Parts: sequence; structure tokens; C-alpha cells
Amino acid sequence: MAENTKKPIKITETILRDAHQSLIATRMPTELMLPIVETMDKVGYHSVECWGGATFDASLRFLKEDPWDRLRKLRDGFKNTKLQMLFRGQNILGYRPYADDVVDSFVEKSIANGIDIIRIFDCLNDLRNLQEAVNATNKIKTREGRGHAQIALSYTLGDAYTMEYWVDMAKKIEEMGADSICIKDMAGLLVPYKASEMIAAMKSATKLPIQLHTHYTSGVAGMTYLKAVEAGVDVIDCAISPFAMGTSQPATEVMVETFKGTPYDTGYDQNLLAEIADYFRPYRDECLASGLLNPKVMGVDIKTLLYQVPGGMLSNMVSQLKEQNAEDKYYDVLKEIPQVRKDLGEPPLVTPSSQIVGTQAVFNVLMGERYKMATKETKAVLRGEYGQTVKPMSQEIIDKVIPGEKRITCRPADLIENEMDKLEGEMKEWKQQDEDVLSYALFPQVATDFFKYRQAQQDKVDVTQADTKYGAYPV
Repeated sequence: MAENTKKPIKITETILRDAHQSLIATRMPTELMLPIVETMDKVGYHSVECWGGATFDASLRFLKEDPWDRLRKLRDGFKNTKLQMLFRGQNILGYRPYADDVVDSFVEKSIANGIDIIRIFDCLNDLRNLQEAVNATNKIKTREGRGHAQIALSYTLGDAYTMEYWVDMAKKIEEMGADSICIKDMAGLLVPYKASEMIAAMKSATKLPIQLHTHYTSGVAGMTYLKAVEAGVDVIDCAISPFAMGTSQPATEVMVETFKGTPYDTGYDQNLLAEIADYFRPYRDECLASGLLNPKVMGVDIKTLLYQVPGGMLSNMVSQLKEQNAEDKYYDVLKEIPQVRKDLGEPPLVTPSSQIVGTQAVFNVLMGERYKMATKETKAVLRGEYGQTVKPMSQEIIDKVIPGEKRITCRPADLIENEMDKLEGEMKEWKQQDEDVLSYALFPQVATDFFKYRQAQQDKVDVTQADTKYGAYPV
């Protein structure tokens, strides 16, 4: 790049979502976020990622907070910065595919409550599962001039995932009407020179801005960003330093310093960033002291690159083996994971496909016979309920696990009737705002428990004293 051509790199700050999701299981409460919002708003970030992913479930389940309320409070505080969320395509933020009317309604309410950029991904990279969310966002954009649909491709390795594949996907995303593309490298598998090649190839195929999201799990993320920026990437995802590195993102301040005085200079003020870091540091110390932040997730796990398995999936697998007193089978399961992944059409390993492949690999090893027992999720993948995989699934395994069953070849959501009215009917006694119906749609049991808790708080009931068995609540 010629010295006089300036192309400042833009940064999305992840401290309010993915950074704490990755390091402390999404446990940061809203009240901890609000005091620093005004300072964060002065930085000039491309966007602040603050919602979606696991924040919704964790808010209701563990923090006893209304996630919609969090979004509204953050929107009030961020006067100049775009707010961003992560959205699992047709699964929204839940774990099953929803009808189109639920997707439409969720997109509408997210934007109405303050989201600017919706990052939409699918665990199989099946673009059919993303189209409805893109259409819903575009409809609002046409009507109100707000809303940005970003499609995220889950980055993974394997025979099917050639440079042609990624370039072809970039072209298709542009045709779908998305506003930008994100390469979502959830396991930290994208190495520096590969990133250069990939960004350059995709840039030659599409005019859409390209954003890169990775995790420091395997130790290469900072170098990957450097090469990606030199290759022309538009935006990178970073986390303020107290909650950076490890299974989180590269540190914001480090990236800002890296590009200082180059054509990619962000222009961000390090003093402001230092103020934000100072604010979060005591909370990090508190999380370390309480055990919420495990020092293990702060290091480099090179197994990620060797086995292509995301960190969360590894820890999940270890605990499954522990429960069965079969920790000695660890390496057998690691060898089995790529086999299962191949049988299931080589999907990227990201929620929920990573959990499905990992659990099935554990069963295969423990049973001593492959697919002697298949989980209901494995059967669902084989039936096509999650969508289409890049490579065909193993016919032999299909015949063994779901012999003679009919398989789905259309977009799975085409088979789901509209369900908003039915959902509203089921939960209407708890409804205080339209958004409650959507909370219930995603997590029926967890949301209902939260609604009961909220009701009790509003009635000033002491829930700890309540006799829930007979429904007697002392005031």
C-alpha cells in the first residue's frame, strides 16, 4: 500500500459480549457495564458487540435480568456508537429452528430496542438458514433506514473448505442482500498467512466490507489480524485488555498500538482505552478470586490447531469422560472427533454442531462400537433437520442410525408453521411487554422461571421465604 493512502482499521469491541462469554461464561451483569458506557462511547469504535450469543440465556437463567432491559439501557448510554449482536440464523438465540414469523419478530424487536448490526451465522454455513433473518433486517432498513445484516461464515478446516469455497460463499452472500461479511473463526484456526490469502481472495470477489472475528485460543490471533489488515480486511474484533487473550479476542490497546503511525492507524486515544481497562481490571481480579475466571482459559492451547476442536468443546468432552470415569479415553475421543465430523458431512465445529459431534464421539468410544447408540441430535443432523452440510453425509451411517427414515432436503424452516400466536397463548399470563413472548419462545422454562421471579419482585415478595409447593408467598 502506498504510504499516502490511509485506510484506518476499524475495531468492534467485544467486552460487553464475547469477551466475557468466552472467559467467564457470560456472567457480567448489566449494572457492571453501565458506569463505563459513556467513556466507551467516546472511543470511536466501529461498533460495540453487547447482545445475542449466550447473553440472552445467561441473563435470564443466572443473572435474573431481562435481556431486553439490558439492551435498552445500553442503547440509552451509547449515543454515538453502533450496537451489535450475534444471531444464530433460523435458531435465533435458541437451540432449535424457529418459524419465520418468530425470526421476523425477533429481528424487528432487536432493532427497535437498539441493535444496529445483526451478525447472523449458521452452524452448517447453510445460507438458506440465514435468508429469512437477512430479509427481515432489510425490510426494516427499507422502512426505517436502520439495521445492518452481516452474514458470518463459520471458519473451519477440511477437504471441502477450499479457497474456491470461501470465495463462492462471499459472492452468494452479496447476492442474498447482506450488508457485510464476517469470517467467524470461533476456534482460532485461521493462521496468519492463510488469513492474507483468504482476505485477498474474498476481496477480489465481493465489494462488501469484510470483518474478521477470531479467538486467541491457539495463540496466533494477533498475528492473524496483522496479516488480515495488511491484506485489506475492514474491521477486526478486539477485547479491552483485562478480558482479552486466552479464549477471548486479541487486546484492543495492543492492536491500536500495532497500527499507530501506519496507514492503518485507528486514531483511537490510548488514554481513553486505558481508562476503560482500569475500570474492568478490578472486576477481572474479583472473577479470578471467586474462581469464575479460571486461569486455564487464559493460556495458549495448541491442541486447538492439532485437533481443530474449539476450547469449549474440549472442556465439555473432558467433563463427559470424567463423569464416566473414562478420562484415559481422552486421546481416543480426540481421534474419533474428525471421523464423526466426516460421517456427518464435515460441518464447522461451532454451537450446536460442536456439541453434537463431541458427544457422539464420546459415545462411540465408550460403547466400543461406533453409533451403537446415537444421540437424538445426531439423528436430527442425519435427517437434515439442521440443514445441508457441505459434503454428503455417510450413507452407511445414515442406514445404521436412521434406517428407512425420510430425510429433509428443503430448508428445515419450510416445514415449521407460524408459531407466534401459539407461543403467546401459552405464556400470556406472564406477558408484560411484547418482548416477553420472544424470551419465552427461545427458553420456555428459563423464561417462565424468570417471569415468576420478576412478578415476585414487583409484588415485593421474599422468594426465599416462599412456600412454592403450596404457592403461599409471604410478603
